[in-house]
Amino acid sequence: MSNLGGKIEHVVVLMLENRSFDSMLGWLYPDNPEFDGLQGTESNPLQGGGTIAVWNSGKFDRDSLSIPDPDPGELWNDINMQLFGLDGKPGNAPPAMNGFVNNYVRQRDQPAEKYRPESIMHYYTPEQIPVLGTLAKEFAVCDNWFASAPCQTWPNRFFLHCATAAGYENNSPIHPPYLMETVFNRFSDPTAWKIYFHDFPQTLTLSRLWPHLDRFRLFEQEFAQDAAAGKLPSYAFIEPRYFPDVKLPNDQHPPHHVGMGEDLIADVYNALRKNETAWKKTLLIILYDEHGGIYDHVPPPEAVTPDNTRPQPFAFDRYGVRVPAVLVSPYIKAGSILKQPQGSSAPFDHTSVIATLRKCFSLGTPISHRDAVAPDLECALTLDTPNNPGPETVEPRPYTISPGEVQDALQAPLNDFQKALHAAAAHLPAPDQGNLLESIENHIENLVRGILPEVPDHRTAADAIPFIKEKLQSFLKHAQP
Repeated sequence: MSNLGGKIEHVVVLMLENRSFDSMLGWLYPDNPEFDGLQGTESNPLQGGGTIAVWNSGKFDRDSLSIPDPDPGELWNDINMQLFGLDGKPGNAPPAMNGFVNNYVRQRDQPAEKYRPESIMHYYTPEQIPVLGTLAKEFAVCDNWFASAPCQTWPNRFFLHCATAAGYENNSPIHPPYLMETVFNRFSDPTAWKIYFHDFPQTLTLSRLWPHLDRFRLFEQEFAQDAAAGKLPSYAFIEPRYFPDVKLPNDQHPPHHVGMGEDLIADVYNALRKNETAWKKTLLIILYDEHGGIYDHVPPPEAVTPDNTRPQPFAFDRYGVRVPAVLVSPYIKAGSILKQPQGSSAPFDHTSVIATLRKCFSLGTPISHRDAVAPDLECALTLDTPNNPGPETVEPRPYTISPGEVQDALQAPLNDFQKALHAAAAHLPAPDQGNLLESIENHIENLVRGILPEVPDHRTAADAIPFIKEKLQSFLKHAQP
């Protein structure tokens, strides 16, 4: 058994949405030369003259905690412009990271005057996001964790689960069925994992998980209870709330209020701390899927191509922009800053989670070439005994959300990620009362043959949510108890 496996029995991963490392944690240790954060002098050029420097609002109002607003560009072409400048053409040299401002002001989902160039260069301080900041300081922050690809949410979440994106660069158009092997399927005991979700789990796009519907559980109903009772599985994956409904989204996807995500992080940590025995054997990993178009100063390096699947031109031979990564465990020394391990040919990326799970729970050989080279997280667990319990609780800043804000969110246009999830709901199987596995196989065969369901033309969350709920509940009701 590895040192990792001897210390850790529960791995919990919370993946949030679309924030760069510099925007969330770049100001964590401004005076520490060992920390690769912001100095306050970084800037990006603005076409037509001048530069826009990194900055902080210093405020705690709703507008300040929703920057950037509107949502930045996050398509593969947008990201290339952000990395390589206006022509957006990758070359042999490392990315200059000088196209964030110019890409942002070119977005046109909303009127041009709303895309203020300074928004994309904003960063938060630990005082504005005290939960994430506290956990990063009390345990470990990794300043060398890159998104797995310079792509949108779906490809990067696929890398977390499958060590590949199956060659797809963007969320949409969706390409069901997604038949990639997942790390969940590596567990010989299917009860060894659970996916805790809020509204619609993006993991449910992965067809190999469809036979395991009983593993999808509502976060607000079961996570805290499972944690308190010491009944968490070996691997627990948590998906945030992506849509407004009775509550606002807590995924931190711009321009969603970051305070809602702070609440979620606190809920997860505080629940884990309720059971001291289980807590001493738990590793919590807090991640973001991709940078969401927001500035970061560190150029992503080249990457190993995960496999030969290539429906689109990109070879997935470059990492995406750095994202926040905070590691929490009583085996982690307070104030740790995790770097690329000495001797590793690769930095940390989302497939490091797969490498960690494989090592911790003996899940076999690598899934792709990418997790084969990814460093695992054993190097973060430097304490011989679990003697860094951390704070008993963490508390987010108090704030008030008015009913009007929820109504405004319900009437807002769906973002690209929400549109893709809406389409995914339409493509779920609709089993009859017969054999679930047979119904799934028939549905997959139809998808492969191009027999696709109609996707309703819902433009707002208020229109889309009832449809998504109905499709999800219709599918999950077939879960075996």
